Amino acid sequence: MAHDADGQLNLGRWELFIQAMIFLSLVDFALETLPNLTPMQRAWLESFELFSVGLFTVEYLVRVIGSRSRARYLFSFYGIVDLLAILPFYLGLVIDLRSLRSLRFLRLLRILKLTRYSRAMRRFHRALIISKEELLLFAATALILLYLAAVGIYYFEHEAQPEVFTSMFDGLWWAVATLTTVGYGDSYPITAGGRFFTFVVLVLGLGIVALPSGIIASALAKARQEEDSAAERKVSDTTDEA
Repeated sequence: MAHDADGQLNLGRWELFIQAMIFLSLVDFALETLPNLTPMQRAWLESFELFSVGLFTVEYLVRVIGSRSRARYLFSFYGIVDLLAILPFYLGLVIDLRSLRSLRFLRLLRILKLTRYSRAMRRFHRALIISKEELLLFAATALILLYLAAVGIYYFEHEAQPEVFTSMFDGLWWAVATLTTVGYGDSYPITAGGRFFTFVVLVLGLGIVALPSGIIASALAKARQEEDSAAERKVSDTTDEA
């Protein structure tokens, strides 16, 4: 088997098979939630889960053993995802996961394994890396705006609606719903100052929704340029060798 430094297999058919298994394991996870399954059906689903976990475990071990830099793979994004995709099963052999049901949801991380086998998803992952500083700055700005919006609506509306805006945490919920332009309608301003403040927050919310889209779009274009440049260099090197 051929490997790269990150423990990635260079086998087209194997990649297609793993993609199909990831998809089927996610379907299996969904089917397990059906309330009227027969014991036989549950046994089939459990058998498939056992098979898929065994397959993903073998894949993980092959990547660890075959990597030129094991530490790099183990602590890489894909290495951590590969581990978390199988970890709930093995934890369930030691402890009762019924008391830690949230750990079972780690199985859903298998969907992230698809990013390794999809060129478009790899490009998106690269775009996130390229734009991580801008996205972190955006996240910090969004958190500050959320806090200021929560404070503002609390002081505008607390006296008029003490049962709705009982604390700043109620204001924070309103700020999240308003800045994301969802507007559930469970809490809304009734004072003139509160309504004007809401108008300002809504305008800012439109910018918050649009800004990360532009950042990621620009990063995707840059990632595509990097791929094209790498492909051109590869072709050029092959031509020179010939």
